[in-house]
Amino acid sequence: MSTEEKPAAAPRSLAEALRGRDDAALAALLRSRPDLITPVPTDLTQLATRAGTRASVVRALERLDRFTLQTAQALAVAGEPASYEELLGLMAGDDGDPVIAAALPRALGVLREQALVWGGDDRLRLVRTARELLSPSPQHPSPTGLGPTVREATAGMSPGRIQELVATAGLASTHDSVSAVTALSALFSDPERMSALLDEAPAESVAVLERLVWGPPYGQVTADPAARLRWLLDRGLLLPTAPGTVVLPREVALRLRAGRAHRAPEPSPPPVEAAATHRPQVVDATAAGQAYTALATVEELLKDWHEGGPAVLRAGGLSVRDLKRTAVALDTSEPLAAFWVELAYAAGLLASDGEADERYAATPAYDEWLEEPAAGRWARLAGAWLAATRTAGLVGGRDAKDRTLSALGPGLDRSAAPEVRHRVLTLLAGLPEGAAPSAESVLARLRWERPPRDGDALRARIARWTLTEAEMLGVTGRGALSAQGRALIGAPPARRTQAAPEGPGDKLPVHHRPAPPAHALSPAERGAAGAAAARLLAPLLPEPLDHVLLQADLTAVAPGPLERPLADMLGVLADVESKGGATVYRFTPGSVRRALDAGRAASDLHAFLAAHSRTPVPQPLAYLIDDVARRHGHLRVGAASAYVRCDDDAVLSEILADRRAAGLGLRRLAPTVLAARADPAGLLEGLRAMGFAPAAESAEGDVLIARADAHRTPPRTPPAPVPDGPPVPDDTLLTAALRAIRAGDLASTAPRKPSGGEGPGGELPRTSAAETLATMQAAVLTGEALWIGYVNAEGGASQRVIAPVRVEGGFVTAYDHTADEVRTYPLHRITGVAELADDGG
Repeated sequence: MSTEEKPAAAPRSLAEALRGRDDAALAALLRSRPDLITPVPTDLTQLATRAGTRASVVRALERLDRFTLQTAQALAVAGEPASYEELLGLMAGDDGDPVIAAALPRALGVLREQALVWGGDDRLRLVRTARELLSPSPQHPSPTGLGPTVREATAGMSPGRIQELVATAGLASTHDSVSAVTALSALFSDPERMSALLDEAPAESVAVLERLVWGPPYGQVTADPAARLRWLLDRGLLLPTAPGTVVLPREVALRLRAGRAHRAPEPSPPPVEAAATHRPQVVDATAAGQAYTALATVEELLKDWHEGGPAVLRAGGLSVRDLKRTAVALDTSEPLAAFWVELAYAAGLLASDGEADERYAATPAYDEWLEEPAAGRWARLAGAWLAATRTAGLVGGRDAKDRTLSALGPGLDRSAAPEVRHRVLTLLAGLPEGAAPSAESVLARLRWERPPRDGDALRARIARWTLTEAEMLGVTGRGALSAQGRALIGAPPARRTQAAPEGPGDKLPVHHRPAPPAHALSPAERGAAGAAAARLLAPLLPEPLDHVLLQADLTAVAPGPLERPLADMLGVLADVESKGGATVYRFTPGSVRRALDAGRAASDLHAFLAAHSRTPVPQPLAYLIDDVARRHGHLRVGAASAYVRCDDDAVLSEILADRRAAGLGLRRLAPTVLAARADPAGLLEGLRAMGFAPAAESAEGDVLIARADAHRTPPRTPPAPVPDGPPVPDDTLLTAALRAIRAGDLASTAPRKPSGGEGPGGELPRTSAAETLATMQAAVLTGEALWIGYVNAEGGASQRVIAPVRVEGGFVTAYDHTADEVRTYPLHRITGVAELADDGG
């Protein structure tokens, strides 16, 4: 600023303070509080008004770190306005803690940036709504533990009683209560005089003050207080607020606290400590193994639901019984089964089919997913988990109406989940490579960054679930963030350091290198992060095999993951007997019949096994296939309600004579045809349970081929995450919004020449149509800007600053400073016009 320039006057309101900010500072405000830009304010006065609303202020306070929130709480108990020195004293105390003194400018800068505090260092003001929320009151005690000031506590006290307090405290009497209260406050705020007064206090009275000093500041007394309480009451060190209730005045508490507003200020975030360290190669390999297991688990789940999964409850979701069955099928616990089901749902791989008898099934996207490389499939699952707001850990809990929360059901969305997951992984990314953190240090860091409200532990629960789920997915390995996990969150690659030995490590402080939050990444950036993670994971996954080892006991051993066509065919032809490093398949008459039902001939099965076995096809397996094939389709079942036909009438006689067939309601219609009361599907199952191998046939007599993967839902989109408030605006939106706000502010604050045509309060000009037309035509000739009132087609009124270019046909074409573009306005919608004042006016 040049020596001729005068210093800017102190702002008198938040709107004036915002008006003094440059575009970068306003953009920072709108990024930190995106609710202020939804919708875009018309000018800075409206922006300031919106920034002071209760909902917006509560949202902003909830997103402050602990020390910044403590700073706001200290300002709420300071004078109005407060100086920086007063605030520093409340935070650092009389001794002046240098750590707090060094951290305070950053915290105050955050409050200013978010428009929670305005004014210079000599006149700091907390916005009124924030002061109301954070100031002490009997109904809402302050987190500082401080009570009301002497002036507030004595507001309803009689003048005579106030004069008694002044006299007992050793002060000169005054002529009015206001000066008496001022003298009493000055006494309690004076360190030397306060120390002298407390030196006279009995030890029992001092003990009472020590119990109240850090809050809560309220206590109960009887109608005849004890001597230790009477001494304090007589001197105003305790003041009555209601019958039987006393309070410790704020000035007294601050003197006893050595000036501190908080018992334990926390200027620095607690470090995230490493509980153990591993070699990075071990971490990545372990995570890759978990990633492969995750893919296999999701495939097994959806393969189990190929022909239609569990029914959808009337209220939505899986029943408890179906979740238990799914857990048994996956050989896992019910909470983990709920996680895998929700993960597949979040990735768009399963959904309800929408039929009358609604059931869950795989979606068409599942078939596309199966065709992708393994690393790409994992990246899709991990990306869906990272961005999902559905929280599987809540399954089995209760909602606000005490209803059980079910897997795939409503009520599982928690908008904070994506942010917490990303933040936990970012904290892991800040540790030395291969370091696994202790869960408690991660939770402590999250509590400092976002203090919980009223005992709300949801964020802590989500953080714990994140550590567990990331390990199951292969984002972490042995508790440490893997290379593919680091790429997934967009964190920079870690520098390779000297490998640490296996086992417990020293406590290592985190070096925080924040990555951009997941919700701030564009879809293209998220896709690029997923592709980068897949590239890092791909070399670590085992190569799929094209062969198995057939054994004489009717089993096949797959020594590793199989290629997709081989795995699919083997899954139809045999049953999985055990899993692990190698998968064991068991051939049974039922599994072979399943392959024949799918349209395979015996010769196809022999050729398939011979082509994919590293060992000769055992004779027992060849005999099994031939024996089942010889009997397959010998019986035919169709719809009558149902019927059975067979060229061998002796077989039908054998069925009729079997007591197990009694429930099928069979009767002979002809030597080779039996009719049944059971439906075709029930008849098929009944005959197979009796040891026969019937085949279903169509009305034309052709054998029906049963496909194992026949049932799919219609195309479905994955569930959309529930946003945690308005999204952070991008640069394009910010630029347009700032331009509109600045232009609108110019229109609302531009100086205008005095005119009798202004409306009430000077809000909109009001002139006749002839005056409006004449002023517009004159402005076209002189090139001057005008201030107009305008009502759009929806009836919305606004004020604008325009420079008319042309007036014709009932329209004015002008450069609109508010919109920063040339526009055309109908003259009949302009309420009035006024000239702008000269610059020197």
